[in-house]
Amino acid sequence: MASSRIEQIIEEIEEYIDSCKFQPLSSTKIVVNKEELEELLRELRMKTPDEIKRYQKIISNKDAILEDAQQKADAIIAEANAKAQQIVSESEVMRIAVEQSKQLIDETNTQAQEIMDRATEDSNNIRMSAIRYTDDMLGNLEKIMSHTIDTAGTKYSNFINSLQSCYDIVSKNRSELSPSVEPSSYTQPEEEEFQEQPLDE
Repeated sequence: MASSRIEQIIEEIEEYIDSCKFQPLSSTKIVVNKEELEELLRELRMKTPDEIKRYQKIISNKDAILEDAQQKADAIIAEANAKAQQIVSESEVMRIAVEQSKQLIDETNTQAQEIMDRATEDSNNIRMSAIRYTDDMLGNLEKIMSHTIDTAGTKYSNFINSLQSCYDIVSKNRSELSPSVEPSSYTQPEEEEFQEQPLDE
């Protein structure tokens, strides 16, 4: 199966993430360009419905395969019946004609069933291949999105911690300058609350 545009986009996202630099003093966290990553994700979001429709169309071909096989089987049976009738009408020995026609019908019924069985197997293979391919594609997308969410959450949490540290220094300096002035209280939101916020699209 030829590589689709959505596969290419996923590969580009993976290559982009691999090319990102690590954050200072970290061997697991990376720094990403938000606009560049969002552009790749935007195109991926636009292409995904088209890809899913493409594989739904492949799956729908199962009905066409079965219908074509049924038509071929019906044609073989009709031809066998016609030949059987011809044998009966032209044969001088009715018993031989009946036996020959029955044997011919049995053989053609067997051939027709074999055609139907092969067509059913082929259509099921096509359907399962399309489903597996779509599942793999969406699985890769899920991994990319999960990694992006984790990276963004960590970046936002680091920003809040840095801001809290600066706030503490300012409050301390203010207190030293004027001990009688009570610095306004500030409580850092729980880290989990920031990590659960969705990414801006």
